Amino acid sequence: MKHLVNVVMLVALVVPVLSAQVVLPEKKGGTDLQENVFGLGLAGGAASGAGLSFRHHLPTAWSYQITGGIIKVKDRLSSSIGAELQYDLARSATNRFFAGGGLGHYYSGKASGNELEAPARLGLGIGGEFVVAPGLHTMSELFFTYFSDGTILPLPQIGFYYYFY
Repeated sequence: MKHLVNVVMLVALVVPVLSAQVVLPEKKGGTDLQENVFGLGLAGGAASGAGLSFRHHLPTAWSYQITGGIIKVKDRLSSSIGAELQYDLARSATNRFFAGGGLGHYYSGKASGNELEAPARLGLGIGGEFVVAPGLHTMSELFFTYFSDGTILPLPQIGFYYYFY
């Protein structure tokens, strides 16, 4: 969790410096996507992974993302990998509101084994994505997250993405 906080702080410092040069294409006849849209960024949360993230918006109301990260300090390793599926409930040119579900696997420990009591996670919830600058979006979610030890908690997830239109 300490590493996640460090990553979030780093992203909060770096993102305001970025300036996007790609503009959102004009959509005629509504806000539905007419083609595939791909994005790369950083995401973090307890349900669907933390680290570098790839997102693919299909030319429908569906999208998915794959997230993974790894940090090694001396003899300790922390990593996560996860995936998420999202369904758009409402969409405009500057934001979208969606329902989603995700799963992830987390590892933290030495070579002797995972020290996490609940490494597998499953989450369901809602989220929103908002345009920060042309091509640059921020995302926040609230997922009810099930941990493999039986714990269920409502936890946030965040992400920052650059889209290639």
